[in-house]
Amino acid sequence: MGKSPKEKTSKDNTPKEKAGKGNGIFKGPEFLRKFIVSLKRRPQNIPFLIYIIAFCVYSLNLTNISHTTARILGKNMGLYGFITMLFSILLIVCFMNSFPRRKKPNYPMLILMFIMVGAVVFCDIRYQNIVFTALNRSENPVKVEVYIAKAYNILNTHEILLIIASVITVLMPLYKKLLAKIPTGVVIEENDRMGEIELSDDQ
Repeated sequence: MGKSPKEKTSKDNTPKEKAGKGNGIFKGPEFLRKFIVSLKRRPQNIPFLIYIIAFCVYSLNLTNISHTTARILGKNMGLYGFITMLFSILLIVCFMNSFPRRKKPNYPMLILMFIMVGAVVFCDIRYQNIVFTALNRSENPVKVEVYIAKAYNILNTHEILLIIASVITVLMPLYKKLLAKIPTGVVIEENDRMGEIELSDDQ
């Protein structure tokens, strides 16, 4: 004998709505589920956030860097600082234009961004070398001031953040696949009732 319409509906709805695909149902707070969904859609937000943090770290410590430049007066120190600040802004703009919404990545813009990252890291290293030489030279070495030490350490942090963000950008295809495997489905409990209502109307 054939199964009644009600029995077919209950059998068909249960595995699809409650079980999903294996472990497809997310178990956790709703804000975390929405956060993961947003990362699935735009995984580039992870390195973008690190680039923003790197820019803030450098720009918020410009006072220490400018005082260090004025104190040591090394060759091209001002130029290195200017290039670092300018390219730190431009590389963020390039990154934003590298991933247009609902389009393929803009690879020429992405390559330009990596070139700027390399230029910024190079300028930071050159600046640090000038500071190190001025502090350790045999004749008339510069006294280590608090702002000089802070500027030197800030440049270290700035370089590390830029390198981490660049590595994460390169590895984006890998962790994009890992993010896609995280279940973010939800259980819709009203579907069973809807099925019963539709059957009762047919009768």
